[in-house]
Amino acid sequence: MNSMDNKVYAVRCTDYAQADEKLGLLLDMMGGMGRFAREGETLALKANLLESIAPDRAVTTHPSVVAAVATQTAKAGAKAVILDSPGGGHWQNSPAALEKLYNVTGMAEAARQSGAVLNYDMSREQRSFPQGELVRSFEVLSAPFQADGILNLCKLKTHMFMMMTGAVKNTFGLIPGLAKAGCHTRFQSKEQFAHMLLDLCALAAPRLSVMDAVVAMEGEGPGASGTPRPVGLLLASENPLALDVVAGAIMGLSKANNPLLLAAEQRGLGPVDLDQVELIGLDKAELPVPGYKLPPAPKGNMVGLPAVLNPFVDLTRRALSATPRVREACVGCGICAASCPVKAITVKNRRARIDTGKCIRCYCCHELCPHKAVELHTGALSRLLRG
Repeated sequence: MNSMDNKVYAVRCTDYAQADEKLGLLLDMMGGMGRFAREGETLALKANLLESIAPDRAVTTHPSVVAAVATQTAKAGAKAVILDSPGGGHWQNSPAALEKLYNVTGMAEAARQSGAVLNYDMSREQRSFPQGELVRSFEVLSAPFQADGILNLCKLKTHMFMMMTGAVKNTFGLIPGLAKAGCHTRFQSKEQFAHMLLDLCALAAPRLSVMDAVVAMEGEGPGASGTPRPVGLLLASENPLALDVVAGAIMGLSKANNPLLLAAEQRGLGPVDLDQVELIGLDKAELPVPGYKLPPAPKGNMVGLPAVLNPFVDLTRRALSATPRVREACVGCGICAASCPVKAITVKNRRARIDTGKCIRCYCCHELCPHKAVELHTGALSRLLRG
């Protein structure tokens, strides 16, 4: 991720039935798949597989896009391995849970069509990263780092905590199981979490990032509470940050409300503004989708404040942040409790209960609830300041 690598490629794709053809056009614009996959290599295709949910819900990378990338990888003489570590806790990493994940999300069919392999190796390792600015060592899945390279197959979605999830955020799935909760515990503010993601993405160093924005997600993303939103685009870049700048423009998400771009700007990384991106295949004026529904944005940002103000900042952040509440739709499945990084959720009499005093407002419970049973309640102060 650097200011010299600022090209983002885009093609219109209004139907997933066109994915194979349109991805071919996209790669041709970039010089062909041979630039990213070489004969005899094994490449990890890191899809967004947040949870076991049908692809038409727009929660996961669509299997047609994954199959198209895997097919192109095979044509280049390389082996494609489809993988991710879904959210929600260690129980989702069992072979049976992964089989369900691959079947429900369409990855099993994508593998069958393309000849790709589905990853069941959930072993983990500690990776040193001395050049990290915030994090110098990560616990990660072994499989993607034992491959010859990573191809980053992300989904364009809103995100209640980070506002948007795209190419950089997609690398968070390289962290296994409950280690994700550990990251939320260590990096509780949006600013810290953004800096952690930038270090993780730099460690992963994906050769290519492809964004599925054929049908994106708006509203209360990134999980089942979000709403599918047709956008009709496939995008790609060698620079995940550049791809996320374009994704933000599609959503109408300003840099001031995008913690990731603010953190990148602090580090002197680029591009962070649309005028710094070279968009190929589409005019920049065509990017914004009218009426795209974003999550509630904070009033301004708190990046770069003196450390002495940290206690005030934390109190203010909690006062202005939405608080998760459990609705009647709760069935007591325990997914929210398993995913909570600070163990603020218990299940009793088939109903989850949230200790708001312990809650760190990471919204993992909201993100991973398959029943849409967790709502985010905005307080009176926050509603007043947001108008």
